Amino acid sequence: MNKALVVILAAVTLDAIGIGLIFPILPALLRDVGHVSEVSTLLGLMLALYAACQFLFSPVLGVLSDRFGRRPVLLVSLAGAAIDYLIMAFAPELWMLVLGRAISGISSANMAVATAYITDISSEEERAQRFGLFHAMFGIGFIIGPVLGGFLGDFWVRAPFIAAALLNAVNFALALFVLPESRPGQPGARFDLETLNPFKPLKWALTFKTLIPLMAIFVIMNFVGTMYGTIWALFSEDSFQWNGMMIGLSLGAFGVFHAGAQAFLTGPAVARLGERWALIVGMACELTALAILGIATQGWVLFALAPLFALGGIGMPALQSLVTTQVGADRQGQLQGVLASLVSLAAVFGPLFFSYVYHELRGGWPGLTWIVGAGVYLLALPLMLGIRRTRPPVPARAE
Repeated sequence: MNKALVVILAAVTLDAIGIGLIFPILPALLRDVGHVSEVSTLLGLMLALYAACQFLFSPVLGVLSDRFGRRPVLLVSLAGAAIDYLIMAFAPELWMLVLGRAISGISSANMAVATAYITDISSEEERAQRFGLFHAMFGIGFIIGPVLGGFLGDFWVRAPFIAAALLNAVNFALALFVLPESRPGQPGARFDLETLNPFKPLKWALTFKTLIPLMAIFVIMNFVGTMYGTIWALFSEDSFQWNGMMIGLSLGAFGVFHAGAQAFLTGPAVARLGERWALIVGMACELTALAILGIATQGWVLFALAPLFALGGIGMPALQSLVTTQVGADRQGQLQGVLASLVSLAAVFGPLFFSYVYHELRGGWPGLTWIVGAGVYLLALPLMLGIRRTRPPVPARAE
């Protein structure tokens, strides 16, 4: 494994830890600052705002990284995240938390740049495995982050934000002093206001007919994926009376198996099954896990389902690898920005939808929310069955 890949994966892991730190404790912080007892709707709105900022800025950061290089964009976003988490740690008013989440969404759009970096340094044959490692490192971050966040949050509700700020500062130093540039900026590249238009890269991506169903799958899978961050903590509190530590441990168990599956099973699964069937097998595993979770009455079931949920994630790296073959090397940042933007678009509406569904069901059968999510997931099946590994003619470049 080359040095650049090791460094970018380490940076992704630290980033995921920083994000995961605040998941178990965010409902409690909203109650503390907002002085309210019912926060499910407010939590959904906060998550939707975060995702909306990712949607708007992911394609922008992707285009900027194609023009000016990956490192400068990563450095600016990491520095902004460190400062933002520090401000949020001491925010005395609800509006400051809301603003902080918006800024966090902007800075977290750097994941598009990280995936473009991996594409830069990997051959087509290596990409599925390396995207699996990328997701595995993100999963490891969610092993450490939620567990640490739940532990710190039980002592002081704001402590996880301080820890997140410190981790982002470490990440900034890692990118500044160790990470090499994977794709230098274009000679004579200049910044212009059109670069800030997030819809121009989206329009460009829609000129590739074979990308459209792949992007739709991204949207559906990530729409359903927003359930976990939106209702996991609330569901655990309501159904099993768990505290922050138990919520963090359950998310950590989820992350352990998810990371292992994506690091060690993705490559062999794609080699044996191909991208399409890896997606379908992953979907079948996740649908089964969601159905069981929907009828669970004991907390241990969440831990027991972690391996099955992990197998559900093996298809995403294969899908990302397939998508990268559709455009040239000089547009990978823009493409990854578009994909991240579409994922974020799903994450805008996902928290709103699932927080509303959970609010309506929590008094009767809160687990039914997981089964509703499984029903949405089934919409991706026809698209998955229609996938073919073909590379269309490349349209004219969109400047």
